[in-house]
Amino acid sequence: MSKSEKSIGLFQRMLNWTEKAGNALPHPATLFALFALAVLILSAVGHFLQWEVIHPGTKEIVKPINLLSHDGIHRIILEMVENFTGFAPLGIVLVAMLGIGIAEQSGLINAAIRMLILKSPKHLLTFVIVFAGIVSNVASDVGYVLLIPLAGVIFLAVGRHPIAGMAAAFAGVSGGFSANLFLGTIDPLLAGLSQEAARILDPTYNVNPTANYYFMVASTFLIAFSGTFVTEKIVEPRLGKFRGVIEEKDSSFDKLSKKEMKGLLMALLTVIAIVIVVLIGIIPMDGFFRGTDGGLLSSPLIQGVVTMLFITAGASGLAYGFSTGTFKSDEDVMDGMASAMKTMATYLVLVFFAAQFVAYFKWSNLGIILAVKGANVLMSTDIGLIPLMILFILLSAVINILMGSASAKWAILAPIFIPMFMIMGYSPELSQVVYRIGDSVTNVISPMMSFFALIIAFFQKYDPKAGIGTIIATMVPYSFIFLFVWILLLVVWLLLDIPLGPDIGIHYIMSN
Repeated sequence: MSKSEKSIGLFQRMLNWTEKAGNALPHPATLFALFALAVLILSAVGHFLQWEVIHPGTKEIVKPINLLSHDGIHRIILEMVENFTGFAPLGIVLVAMLGIGIAEQSGLINAAIRMLILKSPKHLLTFVIVFAGIVSNVASDVGYVLLIPLAGVIFLAVGRHPIAGMAAAFAGVSGGFSANLFLGTIDPLLAGLSQEAARILDPTYNVNPTANYYFMVASTFLIAFSGTFVTEKIVEPRLGKFRGVIEEKDSSFDKLSKKEMKGLLMALLTVIAIVIVVLIGIIPMDGFFRGTDGGLLSSPLIQGVVTMLFITAGASGLAYGFSTGTFKSDEDVMDGMASAMKTMATYLVLVFFAAQFVAYFKWSNLGIILAVKGANVLMSTDIGLIPLMILFILLSAVINILMGSASAKWAILAPIFIPMFMIMGYSPELSQVVYRIGDSVTNVISPMMSFFALIIAFFQKYDPKAGIGTIIATMVPYSFIFLFVWILLLVVWLLLDIPLGPDIGIHYIMSN
């Protein structure tokens, strides 16, 4: 056996081990139930062993609260419902999904992505496909089910390898998951989890969905250019010329009809009208959209960004739907919103258990104790901000290979790392953006990613022998390049101390 064959064999065994390890993990909701139970037990153990730390802000001694005591059990029973309904990410994600559900069910998002791709010049085709993949994350799963197969069809139509087109789209949709020009459902979801974690240490701390906006906008173009480079310089040359034969033409990817173009125009006019109203409300110093202090950062546009997302997505979806005939009555609109809620059923189950875990972690004081002890260990190593954040990126990237859900992983990691880094002087928003980098870069090579099986099916249309190894071998260059350029961007951001979002820095100052 040659050295290269041995290497391939070892690589395949590693992939097999990764797949088995990931499959062996319980459902994320089950994991949170187990974690919640573990917190209850640890709270009793910590109380018995008399663990204690000094709170870095109040300077008071903090000891574990035994949740298996008389009072603890009563609190668990009495506040279980409140833990669920008061969980920060729950309401904001559901509200955002209602608006995006209207836009998606009307056909607006489908048509907008198709127009973006079909109208692009050939020499910009790869860039536009990666870029469209990134932007498609605003609407949950539409990038996976629409854009990836569409990219294959378009690449084939212009004489390029269709798998290269699908790889470029997959890189944008999945590898660029945390980048975007627009706020999507993931932004309020992660912000809510970050806020819950930050309040373990600082009960008044708020994390806004716009917390990482500046960094994510810059990341959008960085990942789009990087994905274009990898596709055209690495992936496509490796694939060579496509020699397969496609007998059928998928009519769902034909050019947009006059009715669809009219719908897009009406949606655009609706968005312009909303923008005009917003400008009228913020340009005058006493504008109705300015905050009580006359500022923009305290305005309802920033503080209530989820509501604005709901209004904009919903209104543009209505304009498109009624002008094209997709919506014929209010019943159709409500059905569209209900359809969006159906996709949230699993999320609701996960949130119930995640909310209990986070609440128990906070009640028991284990979050503060672990944060203080962990921060002391990290500060004693004196490795510095940049190496510390790079290590956190790598940790998140490795965990992402074994566990697919971004929110589930962050619900586990945030209560541990956010308070820890806050004690060290780093903001929750920085912890969140660093996690998002790690969570994105290995999406394209993770067999645990929920759409991985679908991607294999797409690839098999053009290569019947394609399997997990084929996908990963094709996507590994994207993963490594994205990791490298994203770390480079983060390093520059930290060195220049650039805000991560509106009035959001990288440092946190503990208040006494």
